[in-house]
Amino acid sequence: MRSPRYVIVGVVAKQSPDVVAGAATFAEHFDAELVCVSVDASRYPIERHPDGTVTAASIDSDLADDGVLHFDEVIRTRIAEVLAQRPVRWSTRALAGNPAKELSRIATELAATMIVVGTRNAGLRGSLREVINGSVAVQLAHRQHRPVVVIPQHPVDADLSRRGGTD
Repeated sequence: MRSPRYVIVGVVAKQSPDVVAGAATFAEHFDAELVCVSVDASRYPIERHPDGTVTAASIDSDLADDGVLHFDEVIRTRIAEVLAQRPVRWSTRALAGNPAKELSRIATELAATMIVVGTRNAGLRGSLREVINGSVAVQLAHRQHRPVVVIPQHPVDADLSRRGGTD
């Protein structure tokens, strides 16, 4: 009996469905389970439980909660819609901390075949986050021994990018 295979995909709110769909294509190709991972960068892990759940605390000490991370139901519903007609096994994990480190850690823990992420969200907030924290994709690419696949969230057609220009 062969050991299970996994493809890790980083998921965030307002992410293009193309990221999960692309990751599902890889999971299908490798006959792997797709593990959809959401990482809350505003919290840090305190304890990791054997069932994969995480107890975490907020970086902002004024925010009090039960400490148990829950996978966002809106994101879970979007994933389910994207994967509804696909023959892929999938699961979710809610983690806390630095997204690149946590995606890398879970990929190592599961001996994942690859990690899939989307390009950053466009706009000022996404750009500022990338300047401050660095690109998750770049951090992963420099720290991983497994492939990191980056799926564009809002690709630009090459012909459209040359509006009015000449070759």
